[in-house]
Amino acid sequence: MNLVAAPNHFYQPVTRTAGRSDRREFYQAGGCASKGETQDVKGQAVFCKEWGDCHSGPATIPGVNNGFNAVVLASPRPVALPIAVYPGLALTGATVRDVVTNAQAQFDAQAALHQRYHTPFVLSAMDLSAEAEAFGGTVQFSETEVPSVIGRLVTTLEQARNLPVPAPGDGRTAIYLETVRRLRQLPDQPIVFGGCIGPFSLAARLVGVSEAMEMTVNAPELMHTLLEKTASFLTSYIRAFQQAGASGIIMAEPAAGLLSPRAMAALSSAYIRQIGGALADDRFALVLHNCAAKRLHLPAVLETGWKTFHFGAPMDIAAALDQVPADVVLCGNLDPTGVFVQLQPVEIMARVAALLAATKGRPNFVLSSGCDVPCAAPLASLDAFYAAAGTVRPR
Repeated sequence: MNLVAAPNHFYQPVTRTAGRSDRREFYQAGGCASKGETQDVKGQAVFCKEWGDCHSGPATIPGVNNGFNAVVLASPRPVALPIAVYPGLALTGATVRDVVTNAQAQFDAQAALHQRYHTPFVLSAMDLSAEAEAFGGTVQFSETEVPSVIGRLVTTLEQARNLPVPAPGDGRTAIYLETVRRLRQLPDQPIVFGGCIGPFSLAARLVGVSEAMEMTVNAPELMHTLLEKTASFLTSYIRAFQQAGASGIIMAEPAAGLLSPRAMAALSSAYIRQIGGALADDRFALVLHNCAAKRLHLPAVLETGWKTFHFGAPMDIAAALDQVPADVVLCGNLDPTGVFVQLQPVEIMARVAALLAATKGRPNFVLSSGCDVPCAAPLASLDAFYAAAGTVRPR
């Protein structure tokens, strides 16, 4: 792997001479990258025995139910976390097909971006076909695009009832688990996020996305039968990510954003709440991504009971921040294609500045792309994103 020298932007570890010299600092972005990191928050020393065990004095930050939120809310600067793995192919020379079929290629792409930008977070690639393939779905691959599910695996209630539930590690899900294990071994110990699809989006890929919308009305028993199975599998899959060393998971549930708020609550949020309740680990970060959700969906999204949400361009982030409790973290929402692929670097910096201005004074906001940044996005776009993030003054 040929790693390009990293531009010295925002994400650099800092060293402080006061206090215990054997402790490493938080990243300036607010990330706890390893055990023993400290950062002053309003004059108080915050010490992380592990990244998800952040303390301000003797007690954890009130109301925060995962370590990622503790990191975000404790950061003196806005945190940046773009969903970006595939742009790393420009550094490694691999293809999208390589990344989704080979754990080493996926690791190399993310590790290359991590080295270039010194990010406190690393991710497995977003691929919403692997879980459907594990259930038996047919997947079409491309050298330049993420895989897509083709055809319909389930068309009747009987098929739904008889559909076997795969085990974590079946099919290509093993690649994403192995990628997390390898990311966990990076020498500077960044925070590692795994990724998975959401229960409704997975069910929709098994019956066909457009057909799923009709079945929510015409065949609700079939959909709920599938959702019980997809939720069961995803609970086990997320546990496998925990065992592989992930500090959190980003669950992508875009198809639910096509539902009405009432249908979203019943067919997505209820099952996601069930998944979160079964995991019961306050340090493990559960991040729900929905790139299609709008402001009208926000109450239904909050019914999941989760505390961290990642939204796409359709969400009015500033308005959403007005509606959520202070301990709920919202991430987003620069358009992955419209901004990172189509705009020039100076325009990207202006978009970042505008979003940060709109969310100024909101410690529960994380600057991010609105969805997965495609491999077509040039590195100059990510350079501009991180450079703009680096110009932010402490809040």
